[in-house]
Amino acid sequence: MSTPVVDAAAKTVTHLGKTFVMRPLAEDTFTVLIDGVPVGRAVYTFGAANAVPEKDGPVSEDDLYAVAEAWFAATIVPEE
Repeated sequence: MSTPVVDAAAKTVTHLGKTFVMRPLAEDTFTVLIDGVPVGRAVYTFGAANAVPEKDGPVSEDDLYAVAEAWFAATIVPEE
C-alpha cells in the first residue's frame, strides 16, 4: 500500500503515482484535481477528513479518502 506524500507549499498530494492538486474552495473544503481535471472533493468536518469522488471518475473513493486524510493531517492545526 502506498503512503500519500503531501507538499503543502505546492498544494499537492502524490499518491499511487499520481499528483493530486488541492484547490481551496473554503478554509477546509478543496476540489481535488489531476492534470487540471476535477476528480472529487475533500472536506474536513467534525474533526474528520471526508472525500467525495466525481461520479465515474478515475479515482476510487478509498484512494481519494487517503489523499484527503493525508492533506488534512498535514495542514490542519489542532485547536488548543
